Amino acid sequence: MAENGPRRAAVAFILVTVLLDVMALGLVIPVLPKLVEQMAGSTQRGALIFGVFGTSWALMQFIFSPIMGALSDAYGRRRVLLLSSLGLGLDYILMALAPDLIWLYVGRLLSGITAATFSTASAYIADVTPPAERAGKFGLIGAAFGLGFVLGPAIGGLLGSTDPRLPFWFAAALSLASTAYGYFVLPESLPPERRQAFAWKRANPAGSLQLLRSNRQLLGLSAAIFLYNLSHAVFPAVFVLHAGYRFGWDARAVGFSLAIFGVCSGLVQGLLVKPVVARFGERGPLLFGMACGAMGLSIMALAPNERWFWLGYPIMALWGFIGPASQAIMTRLVEPNQQGQLQGAGSSVMSIASLLGPSLFTSSFALGIDPAHGALLPGAPYVLAALLLTAGGVVATIVTRPALSASTSGRR
Repeated sequence: MAENGPRRAAVAFILVTVLLDVMALGLVIPVLPKLVEQMAGSTQRGALIFGVFGTSWALMQFIFSPIMGALSDAYGRRRVLLLSSLGLGLDYILMALAPDLIWLYVGRLLSGITAATFSTASAYIADVTPPAERAGKFGLIGAAFGLGFVLGPAIGGLLGSTDPRLPFWFAAALSLASTAYGYFVLPESLPPERRQAFAWKRANPAGSLQLLRSNRQLLGLSAAIFLYNLSHAVFPAVFVLHAGYRFGWDARAVGFSLAIFGVCSGLVQGLLVKPVVARFGERGPLLFGMACGAMGLSIMALAPNERWFWLGYPIMALWGFIGPASQAIMTRLVEPNQQGQLQGAGSSVMSIASLLGPSLFTSSFALGIDPAHGALLPGAPYVLAALLLTAGGVVATIVTRPALSASTSGRR
């Protein structure tokens, strides 16, 4: 993997795999909340039930992401990526056939178990990329993510307007295609001599988080990223329900809206991250992304109409600097054979945020539209998310100070 040609090919393979998996996830976004709402019988009850779905999904992520990370450190990234994509494909078939909320709920649990593709993909990139180039490569993963969310929700919205089950079948086809693609063309990134034996003390959530305590800057950045992920949870939790309540958007309108946001995010991460980080380093873009995210969330929270709501999108998209910049810093603070464990620990942090986010934001949305309180603030979840991201920016500012960075440097 040291040569430029094979390394570029490996990165291209992983980007296509991420693109296909994100497209599959994006396909169901416009229809899943509405499907839950229909089965629940009302918007308010549907919001609360969908919050339970999101929390349960995150709980499975919290439990199984460290296991996947430790397995990838022990047996290689390729096997974990293939198993994850295969599991997602079969799970979408189950959800396409689900006759009621119970089976749909089972499908979400299985999705949480198998959706380990992104953390393993990040570990793969760290394996094959020199530290100085990782922010740019993580930005490309973000761009693939953004492109997937351009195509996925747009296609899902169109298919969902015909049949709410159709996006699940299409998502299953994409995930199984990703499995086949990876099986035939994706090389292994972690050679046997750089692997470490599987151990439950690293694979369980508590054990995986111990790695984050090994370095003050790593721990502080993890806290900031936790607040970022918690604020990010507002979108899968309430975006569809909020847009439907405020603006009357159907599945097609939601899909188109998310596609536009995906274009903005893809442009930021695909075109801006690499040159900006090369010019200013990781700290400035990280803090800039935090500030823009908080501003965009505030605009979306208080938007008096659709035009103002749309204005928040390009500003919001600039928080795309957060992930690549923070990941690039964090991968330098651990050893090469700990990259999978680091990504597993990062997924655990994200999962804790996702555990709290759905109930937190759906409850604030239900409260904000409660007629007993005058339905005063439907944008309450976005206000809360903006405050959380602001707190994350404060933490990131403190823990990335040059003096602290210098005192914790020295790892690869």
